[in-house]
Amino acid sequence: MLRQVIRDAKSLARNVALASIAALSLLGAGNAQAAFPERPITLIVPWAAGGGTDAVARQIANIMERDLKQPVNVVNRTGGSGVVGHQAIATAAPDGYTFGLITLEITLMHWAGLTDLTFEKFTPLGLVNQDFAAIHVKADSPYKNVKELFAHIKANPNKVVASGTGQGGSWHVALAGLMQADGVSPTSIRWVPSTGAATALTDLAAGGVDFVACSMPEAEALIKAGRIRSLAFFSPKRAPNFPDVPTTEEATGHKFHKGVWRGFAAPKGLPPEIAKTYEAAIKKAWDSDEFKDFMTRRGFDMIYLDAARYGEFMKADDEDNGKALKSLGLAK
Repeated sequence: MLRQVIRDAKSLARNVALASIAALSLLGAGNAQAAFPERPITLIVPWAAGGGTDAVARQIANIMERDLKQPVNVVNRTGGSGVVGHQAIATAAPDGYTFGLITLEITLMHWAGLTDLTFEKFTPLGLVNQDFAAIHVKADSPYKNVKELFAHIKANPNKVVASGTGQGGSWHVALAGLMQADGVSPTSIRWVPSTGAATALTDLAAGGVDFVACSMPEAEALIKAGRIRSLAFFSPKRAPNFPDVPTTEEATGHKFHKGVWRGFAAPKGLPPEIAKTYEAAIKKAWDSDEFKDFMTRRGFDMIYLDAARYGEFMKADDEDNGKALKSLGLAK
């Protein structure tokens, strides 16, 4: 009888010990998960320091690191028209300690044959900005609206000269999409490649080109100086700073919206619980007065899409850009 009691006591002790170990293991796993991040985070920007994308990334990083209680270090990985930086984000370890601010170019580069990398190689975390395109003409241009401009292009193929970015760049593709929607061949204009909107707008003001496609913030100084005017804004709503400029739907009847965008993403395979941590931190930063004030000062258009809608957005944008590049004969 005594031996049986001893055996039962030993068995009970073993069971208690095993239960304690299991409980500690579960507690440890919970603490490890709750502790993310436990060390500094790297935020990769595929574009140069000092540019718009870099500025947005650094502003969000400053806010996020206060929330996550860890440094968020911005690293600029430039080169290859954005390929180098986007590739660095996509191929990083999916452990949560490297993410990036990806841009519209991820839906252009593979169509142009620069890389096989697509938006599908990323875990979307949140879209934070989209600067819509617009069409600008010289102040004394004979074109009073987009319909007049497009009618003139149809009647005079390859006579009208336009610019705004490099061949097949963001603004060229945006313009091609609207021209397609309105039944105007995108190849019926002469596109002059430029190093950027600033160069193209200077040419426009000097009379070197007939019109320019670029964002409203980029054209703001020349608009306010009375040297150029805008015919259409590729947004679903009018620009707050330029309420007299019609949207594309108002100007052409087409619900065509297009612009350059910036959104956060991580390598594919990011654990769902870490993705949710990032999504919450990004939304919190986006909602802050600090970020809103920054975006207003810089003239950036704020837009937020959560991870799921951001993924759908990139898929649709990729399809649209593929069609536009094919229409321009630039898709590989």
